[in-house]
Amino acid sequence: MSAPCCAGQLACCCGTGACSLCCKCCPKIKQSTSTRFMYALFFILVTLICCVMMSETVAKEMKEHISFYETICQHIQAGNSCEKLVGYSAVYRVCFGMACFFFIFFLLTIKINSSKSCRAYIHNGFWLIKLLVLAAMCSGAFFIPDQDTFLNAWRYVGAAGGFLFILIQLILLVEFAHKWNKNWTSGTKHNKLWYGSLALVTLVLYSVAVGALIVMAVFYTRVNGCDFNKILLGVNGGLCLLISMVAISPCVQNHHPHSGLLQSSVISCYVMYLTFSALSSKPPETILDENQNNITICVPEFNHGLQTDENLVTGLGTALLFCCILYSCLTSTTRASSDALRGIYATPETEVARCCFCCSPDEETDVEEHVGKRGGQRVVYDEKKGTVYSYAYFHFVFFLASLYVMMTVTHWFHYESAAIEKFFAGTWSIFWIKMASCWVCVLLYLWTLLAPLCCPAREFLV
Repeated sequence: MSAPCCAGQLACCCGTGACSLCCKCCPKIKQSTSTRFMYALFFILVTLICCVMMSETVAKEMKEHISFYETICQHIQAGNSCEKLVGYSAVYRVCFGMACFFFIFFLLTIKINSSKSCRAYIHNGFWLIKLLVLAAMCSGAFFIPDQDTFLNAWRYVGAAGGFLFILIQLILLVEFAHKWNKNWTSGTKHNKLWYGSLALVTLVLYSVAVGALIVMAVFYTRVNGCDFNKILLGVNGGLCLLISMVAISPCVQNHHPHSGLLQSSVISCYVMYLTFSALSSKPPETILDENQNNITICVPEFNHGLQTDENLVTGLGTALLFCCILYSCLTSTTRASSDALRGIYATPETEVARCCFCCSPDEETDVEEHVGKRGGQRVVYDEKKGTVYSYAYFHFVFFLASLYVMMTVTHWFHYESAAIEKFFAGTWSIFWIKMASCWVCVLLYLWTLLAPLCCPAREFLV
């Protein structure tokens, strides 16, 4: 490792320098991207620790293969078998430390508009110090007195934060659907091929939604029984039809000319996904057959074959879920997303149609005021003229994501029997949370369609 590279990494860990790799062949990285990547690494690290704490297999293997395991547990006063470091209570404490870490940075970075301020330097640097602070806060949570009161109170705070995180993602999903339609519709003024693109994507999405409904009707219902599943599929299928009819109704079109079937198809696909996820999370139903044996009904028959390697299924599924959570955090912390939550949108006149419409022209352009060269990966300081995303909103979303991870890993309100190996076991709390998310998403989309009719005096730019 070269001396300039070592100096750069030292500035990254203990100073205000942006973090980068020591390999010159790596493509250049923006300072704003580097910063968000480092916070994401912190989030992933703590999330992995929570998963390990909830794993019965890991605790058992460590106890069997580490001869001095009990000695270490007694030395650190974690119980004879480190019972204080495993289970839902340990996850609550670790996530409390991570949530406090991001909440403090949320307060610290409120109303930062320049990357040259003292608070901005703290946000963009001192990574080793911040890692030590995060570790200290997660460890310090184990010394909170009156643990029972703390855990009970923190559970409700976690539930509220988890619900708010879900709500923000649903709002941004609806905003995403409207933004997609508005961007591609703006291109039809200059090129009629955009009409074909709109029609093709809409047809594909509706085909996926209808196909998913049919597949769920085949595998999650039967001729006799499964009435609850039939009702849910009927209700959610009817809601998809309802929002599609409302979106193209003349009264909505008069007040909301950008409304169309593309948005409805996006919402319909998401509703079908949540319906499938909810049915998969529902506790299995059992009945007695003619031989008086318990049999499971209303679930796919091939589901039994998937249990041959539960650890593999759980590991892959958990990794995929938390990748989605991390992706949601990073995509919902852009300037456009924070503006959308405050009701600030681009005007139709400034819209430029593009296939990759998620990135605004400002976000795609590299402002190479200065390029750092430290013998390794080049760093583009793209915030010389101002911040490219809201620092405070970024930390607030990660604060809510910390609470959402805590509740998800501990099975929400079925925490006492929770384990990472039972992550995909059906529970009613997870089922109803997913179904409620589905219906809230529909209500939010309907509100964006009907709000101009209900409040004609106000201007809605969605």
